[in-house]
Amino acid sequence: MRLNRFDPSNIRVRQGGGGGFPGGGGGKIGCGSLVIVIVAALVFGVDPGQMLGTIDSVQQSAPGTQRQQGDMSETALCEQNAYSLEACNALDSLNRTWQPEFARAGIAFEDPELEFYTGGTVSGCGQASSAVGPFYCPSDRDIYIDTSFYDTLARELGAGGDFARHYVIAHEYGHHIQTLTGLAAQIRSAQAQAPGEANALQVRMELQADCYAGVWAGRNRDLIEPGDMEEGLRAAGAIGDDALQQQAGQQVSPENFTHGSSAQRIEALRAGMESGDERVCDAYFDMG
Repeated sequence: MRLNRFDPSNIRVRQGGGGGFPGGGGGKIGCGSLVIVIVAALVFGVDPGQMLGTIDSVQQSAPGTQRQQGDMSETALCEQNAYSLEACNALDSLNRTWQPEFARAGIAFEDPELEFYTGGTVSGCGQASSAVGPFYCPSDRDIYIDTSFYDTLARELGAGGDFARHYVIAHEYGHHIQTLTGLAAQIRSAQAQAPGEANALQVRMELQADCYAGVWAGRNRDLIEPGDMEEGLRAAGAIGDDALQQQAGQQVSPENFTHGSSAQRIEALRAGMESGDERVCDAYFDMG
């Protein structure tokens, strides 16, 4: 995907903590993750639900500022490596794509901040290790990523390629959209009131985030290169709950799905890409 180079004034980026996962923690994850079980369950065989504890929300910086991260500016952070540069270019494009949509809908827009970290970090949703994969935290409205995850995505699941990596960021951005529109809070309330429906509601949340990721790609069709959509659909299929359970040597159990099957994730991403219309994604919460 031929993304334009990021404009530092249009994105917010910071460097997070590192040095591995700080001990302790517990409780359910309070954030949206594209593949929260990939590394944790598939590679390390642990429960990712135990990897985040509850802590105070982290302080956010004002948007649109060229903050210093030690001796590194946001531009320097984005240029640390090829993956971080891709992520910043994607974030800039996502901001430019979604901000006008919120303006047209009369909904206040706030761009998320992207945190790069290594090994482990502390988010507004708790302590996190790289094993949980990229995630979005609704408490501080930030996206977190250890870019070494992309190597795992390609090596362990065969989901390589730049568009597969863009899909990761775009999916997490989809959770940000759900937070800004108020949908995420409504779903969390519904899950608390009906615990037996919590997984099914979470699946809808994840599929809608996949759909929003597709809408972003569809809105930027002029930047799509041959093979990009196939990369994205292959990645979506690789991280379906059924595919991950099978790769982990487990029996497929739909009642334990939290992100949707491979077929569902492919369908959601494709629907967004082919339509380029966010209204298509409303279908995941059409209870009628």
